[in-house]
Amino acid sequence: DARETFEQDAEDVASLLKQLNIPNASIFGFSNGGNTAMQIAIRHPGIVNKLVIASAFYQRSGMVDGFFENMQYATLENMPELLKTAFLKINPDPDKLRNMHDKDKERMLAFRDWADEDIQSIQAPTLIINGNHDVVKPEHAVKMSQLIPHAELMIVPGIHGSFIGEVCTIKKDSKIPELTIAAIHEFLDEG
Repeated sequence: DARETFEQDAEDVASLLKQLNIPNASIFGFSNGGNTAMQIAIRHPGIVNKLVIASAFYQRSGMVDGFFENMQYATLENMPELLKTAFLKINPDPDKLRNMHDKDKERMLAFRDWADEDIQSIQAPTLIINGNHDVVKPEHAVKMSQLIPHAELMIVPGIHGSFIGEVCTIKKDSKIPELTIAAIHEFLDEG
């Protein structure tokens, strides 16, 4: 019943890693997961080996114009059907789906900018990936890559998630997801 925040998600992940006896890990986060990954690196720097952040933001102005204004009109009914179906395969309770949707919507509406200093505090080697037509503005990804001391940046052709093969935005026969995955592997494998 608790309100969702990226900070709370970070605490949950850190707690799970501890319970699983995983002292540190490389963490990949896409979209809201990228925001959570950043909070893990800010709040628990000792558990992060490397960080891969895809299509994430830390300031409201980093999102395309109108994103937050339009978020107030998000409903379960206009949520992508593929995402609803995937959720219901894991948990068939439609009330849980509505709860998840409504909490995610409220999390976005309540989001307040994070300080540049928080982003600068991320010390883990970081790969930032963004689509050139993403909901996160490419210039915001550039700004993040300049603030994080050990960051690399990859701007790829595509929209939100298409460059990693996200189910709602993947382009048939596109080789971009393979390119992105190869770049992630290379980044994670580097000394």
